[in-house]
Amino acid sequence: MVRRLQRLNEFLLPAVSDTWLTLLRVGLAVEVILYCVSLRRDWLELFQSNGKGVISRDLSEAVLSAQSPLVPRLGWLVQIGGEAGVSEDTALTTIWLLLLCAGCFLLIGFFSRSAAVTAWFLYLCAIKSGNLMTYGMDNFTIIGLFYLMLAPLPDRYALDYRRGKRLYKNQHLLGLFQRVLQLHLCLIYFFSGLAKSIGLGWWNGTSIWRSLTSPPYNIIPLHVLAIFAPLLPLLGIGICVLEIGFPVFIWMKRTRRMWFLAILIMHIGIAFTMGLYLFSLIMIVLNVAAFGPEVMSLRERSVAERADPELAVSAH
Repeated sequence: MVRRLQRLNEFLLPAVSDTWLTLLRVGLAVEVILYCVSLRRDWLELFQSNGKGVISRDLSEAVLSAQSPLVPRLGWLVQIGGEAGVSEDTALTTIWLLLLCAGCFLLIGFFSRSAAVTAWFLYLCAIKSGNLMTYGMDNFTIIGLFYLMLAPLPDRYALDYRRGKRLYKNQHLLGLFQRVLQLHLCLIYFFSGLAKSIGLGWWNGTSIWRSLTSPPYNIIPLHVLAIFAPLLPLLGIGICVLEIGFPVFIWMKRTRRMWFLAILIMHIGIAFTMGLYLFSLIMIVLNVAAFGPEVMSLRERSVAERADPELAVSAH
């Protein structure tokens, strides 16, 4: 019993370096910056309340209020700005600039904690106010920013560390946050694969066919897609096996690297066949931060031990 508790403690609290935290911080920063840049021309139309956009912000927030009145939204910030004499357009533009600045600060690791909290809150407000137009990418970005907001910042590659801020010496605390992120991804992939395998669409390839031929994701010409149609059932079954098996094979040393690379290839494929670049990017970022250092475990350990002698002592 004591040995089992010790193994559980070693699993949940491994001694790791902060490399994974650097990967998460930089990756999320790029994600937030690209999100802002991609919406720079449509930001006001998307979130104005006067009905200029495709879906008015008032409608989205009314639906949101019916679900929960406590969920953060842009309307709160616009209202605060209105009480200070700031117009709605100016308030929305300021929110966009703050979110972009938060992403830039995260990229260089300047005021990392404040930037992470700001990015998480403003991004959450934006996706909740545009809830009728959001998809998985937004939810996963919020998840990543939430982990970053709570993680033991700064990492050794952040500008905050160069400015003299102390690193967290507790390598086991870093390991706990990474482990929780890993387990979270395992649950996400398992239930995603399980949901796919319940229906027939992923077994006969029709789900993939519909995904690749439905606007605006129909990037591949139909005549080209028809050539590879016989392979779609195998591809669908492979994806189900890949996701359901993720919580098992990502932990086994013999299959870890293969499964990790297969997941990355799957998301790269989604990016180039459906144009879901930001979705693929956030999933790659989360996977690389969670499992990347462990996939290269030997190199990661040697680098970490050279950087921090205390880690070398705890690892042996």
